[in-house]
Amino acid sequence: MQKIFFDRDAARRRVILDAARDCILKFGYAKSSLEDIAKQAAVSRPLIYRKFKSKEEIFGAVLEDLFETQYRVAEHALAKPGSRREKLMSVYEALLLAPWRELIVNAPMGTEFYEACRRVTPDIDERRRKIQLKYTQAVLGTKEVSEVFMLAVDGLTHDLPATKVLRRRLKVLIDRFVRD
Repeated sequence: MQKIFFDRDAARRRVILDAARDCILKFGYAKSSLEDIAKQAAVSRPLIYRKFKSKEEIFGAVLEDLFETQYRVAEHALAKPGSRREKLMSVYEALLLAPWRELIVNAPMGTEFYEACRRVTPDIDERRRKIQLKYTQAVLGTKEVSEVFMLAVDGLTHDLPATKVLRRRLKVLIDRFVRD
């Protein structure tokens, strides 16, 4: 009985998160309401409040869910055989390029959503940066070199390039940092 309740609870949470992601990426952070999310998820607003305390918590959970999926992909990339260059590229395919495609390139309001979440849930962004540092350091070795690499990666995105352009820039950067 306990497992059935947990599965149903997890399924409802998943439906709410997916609906919230759809609303946010279409309408943006400010214009997405709990009513919109409830309609999209085909659930009641009280059910949403039982799962999440606030709109900010839902949006933070959407962002965290996106990154959690990518962390598993990055861990898998680190565990696979390959050169340091290949591993670093695979890690950043997961941590940068996949979210970039979903949030920035393919969603009209993705940039606004990401920036709003960074403001209202800075703990999620801080956790993401720590995990990114851990994975980068697993390839590059030292914390200092990894931090500089991450700062350089941040610089690659300021003009909001297409994913293809960002991938090319990332390859150039990796070639400068990794000598296999």
